[in-house]
Amino acid sequence: MSVEITWWGHATATVADSGVRVLTDPLFAQRLAHLRRRRGAVPPPEAAVADVALVSHLHADHLHPRSLARLSPGTRLLVPRGAQRAVPGLRRLAAGGMRVTEMEPGDEAEVGAVTIRAVPAAHDGRRLPFGPHRSPALGYLVRGGSTTYFAGDTGLFDGMAEAVGPCDVALLPVGGWGPYLGSGHLDAVRAARALARLGPRCAVPVHYGTYWPIGMDPVRPHEFHAPGDEFVRHAARLAPEVTVHLLGHGQSVRAEAAR
Repeated sequence: MSVEITWWGHATATVADSGVRVLTDPLFAQRLAHLRRRRGAVPPPEAAVADVALVSHLHADHLHPRSLARLSPGTRLLVPRGAQRAVPGLRRLAAGGMRVTEMEPGDEAEVGAVTIRAVPAAHDGRRLPFGPHRSPALGYLVRGGSTTYFAGDTGLFDGMAEAVGPCDVALLPVGGWGPYLGSGHLDAVRAARALARLGPRCAVPVHYGTYWPIGMDPVRPHEFHAPGDEFVRHAARLAPEVTVHLLGHGQSVRAEAAR
């Protein structure tokens, strides 16, 4: 069995498995606050066609209500526990008929022939810059004909491989949207270390080379352009048995599950 991965930019990707389309962290915006989409067009309408959308945490570049409002009618939405309390725009979508399910690590949801399990992530899950409510940052395992791990935004953490479990494909963040990454993030090197722990058959780097702060193009530009290539290089050293697929925006790859 195989799965098809399409990367739309940033943390937004479509995982097509067993006739089910799973969309991760939908973000269909040219500009978001102080960020602008510097590379790649805003995803086309077909990117918003999904059976279920996954939101990994409450930061605005991962939970964007205006983008969620563009999802095709009937799309189910999985979000971290407490998200509706913390984000008024999400409550409005639920009141308008969107089926929203709150998740925490260990929870599972069935969507057609696919099972989706929430797993832990090491990241600040709050809605910033305001709001006292805390929600867990999540990753998700999509289990159909293959098992795909979408890490959301996370740092390395003890027990990561045990928390995630076996997977065929890993979608790992390798950069960000600014010149500096703090704790709770994977850069290219840390993502390669995560890859060595997880041991999937293949990986697709995401969350890099899409958004950048307005006016900061000259500031450490390699941090925008280089993470994908650096991840390929470090993965070859630290996890040589894993095939890395470096996709451009809108490109797809088909990956086979272990037999």
